[in-house]
Amino acid sequence: MTVLTSVCVYCGSSMGRDPIYVEAAEQLGRALAEAGLTCVYGGGSIGLMGTVAQAALSAGGHVIGIIPQFLEKREVMLHSVTDLIVTDDMHERKRLMFEKSDAFVALPGGIGTLEEAVEMMTWAQLGQHRKPVLLANIGNFWSPLLELMDHMRTEAFIRPETEVPYLVAERIADVLPMLTHAVADSPALKAGTPVAQL
Repeated sequence: MTVLTSVCVYCGSSMGRDPIYVEAAEQLGRALAEAGLTCVYGGGSIGLMGTVAQAALSAGGHVIGIIPQFLEKREVMLHSVTDLIVTDDMHERKRLMFEKSDAFVALPGGIGTLEEAVEMMTWAQLGQHRKPVLLANIGNFWSPLLELMDHMRTEAFIRPETEVPYLVAERIADVLPMLTHAVADSPALKAGTPVAQL
């Protein structure tokens, strides 16, 4: 049995149009801290990214920020995190975020958030890890992606033998219980699990 200790949060460096996105980010950051879970995120202080980190820190949580040098100014690096790691490039950033996390949550965000979440789904689909990937479908934000994946199944590009593993939560309150259950059911989800040929 494996215990959930750290969660990587992917989300936008903007606040988004709907205030429920900010509320969700605050709730998730606070929930991670209150559960004693480490929050791993992209290291910035702006948008939903900064909101999650600040909420976790304000609630006494442990936060690891991982940011590449070239984004230090653009994403306004948050110096007050518990651990701050500055990488040479995006590849190193994503590798470290993977290695330091037991599970992944995608809040609303832009193309970068989409890319990060789908990459984790792809690695899982290819058998490179068994860590849960959860889409926080706040205000139906991820519904178009879910519809696209259903379309891919219909058109036989996602087949039963190559199914894409992911979880979907409609409320922040459901995120940690779902991840805790998923991690407990898998024997190989500890942070640091290697991915072949990164």
